[in-house]
Amino acid sequence: MLPRFLKPTITVAQQGAKWLSTSSQQNAKVAVMGASGGIGQPLSLLLKQSPLVTELSLYDIVNTPGVAADLSHIDSPAKVKAFNGPDQLKDSLKGVQVVIIPAGVPRKPGMTRDDLFNTNASIVRDLAAAIAEVSPKAFVAIISNPVNSTVPIVSEVFQKAGVYDPNRIFGVTTLDIVRANTFIAEAKSLNPQQVSVPVIGGHSGITIIPLISQATPSVSFPEDKLKALTGRIQEAGTEVVKAKAGTGSATLSMAYAGARFGFSLIKALNGEKNIIECTYVRSNVTEAKYFSTPIILGKNGVEKNLGLGKLSDFESQLLKAAIPELKKNIQKGEDFVNKK
Repeated sequence: MLPRFLKPTITVAQQGAKWLSTSSQQNAKVAVMGASGGIGQPLSLLLKQSPLVTELSLYDIVNTPGVAADLSHIDSPAKVKAFNGPDQLKDSLKGVQVVIIPAGVPRKPGMTRDDLFNTNASIVRDLAAAIAEVSPKAFVAIISNPVNSTVPIVSEVFQKAGVYDPNRIFGVTTLDIVRANTFIAEAKSLNPQQVSVPVIGGHSGITIIPLISQATPSVSFPEDKLKALTGRIQEAGTEVVKAKAGTGSATLSMAYAGARFGFSLIKALNGEKNIIECTYVRSNVTEAKYFSTPIILGKNGVEKNLGLGKLSDFESQLLKAAIPELKKNIQKGEDFVNKK
C-alpha cells in the first residue's frame, strides 16, 4: 500500500481550477500534434489558458492556422504558432520540451480501439520519426489510440533512431483515473476532486485495472457493485461513443485528462516534487514490457515507479486477465514498426 501522501494523482487532481492561476518560475514550449481534431482543439484551449505554457506549437495536416488564430485572441501569455501539413512538421517540433499527441481518427459505434490500429499506427510512427530527429529529449505524451500499441510504436521508432530514453515516453491513461475518481465519488456522494483512485495496466477494456482497494479516501463496495463499477470504468469510452451516436468519441474529457498530464510533466520539468501520475511506460513491474502504474515524475521523466501496491484478490484476478491482452497489444505495435 502506498503512503497516503504518495497516493497517485493527488498532487495534481486536487488542484482543479488552480491550473489557470498557478504561476511558475520556468515555463515550457508545448507541441500538440493533431491540434485541429476533436481532442486537439479543447486540449490546446486548456494549454493556452495555463501560465505553465510559454509557447504553444500547433501541428496538424489541415486547418491549423484557423485554430491558432482563434486561440491567439485569448488574453493569456502563451504564444501560439500554427504549422500545417507534412512540410511544416519538423519546424513545429523545434525547441519543444513537451509533445502531446492526440492525432488520429476517433472511434465510432461498433469500433474497438484495435480497429483504429492501422490508420493511427501510421500517423504515430511518422510523428515519432520527426520527434526523434528534431526534439529527441522532449517528453512525449501519447494519447492516440490504441495506447497499448502506440507507445511501443514510438519506443521502437526512437530505438531505431538511436535516441531512445524510456523515461521520456508516456502513454496517457489519465482519463481512466479521472473516470474512476468521478464514478466512485458519485457512488459515495463525495467531492471528486478529493477522490484519488490509482488505475494500472493499459488503456483499453480488460487491461484497465482500477485499484479501488487503494482509493483515497478509503471506500468499499459489495461484490456486485464493485464488479459493476470496475466494468463501467473499463468500458467508459464505449459509453461515450454510444452516447454520441456516431459523431465521435471521448474528446472533451480526454482533453481535460491530457492537459492534466501535460501540466504534471511541466511541473516535473520545473523541479516540483511529488508529482505523481499513473502512466503507461516501459516497465519491469509485470511480465508485460509496458504497463501503467503510479509514477513519480521528475526533471528527466520517470523518476521512480511506485509499482502495484497491495492488490485485493479481485484486483489480482483482473491483473491476471489483463497481462495476455497487453502482451498481444504490445507485440502488435512493435511488429508494425519492425515489419515495415
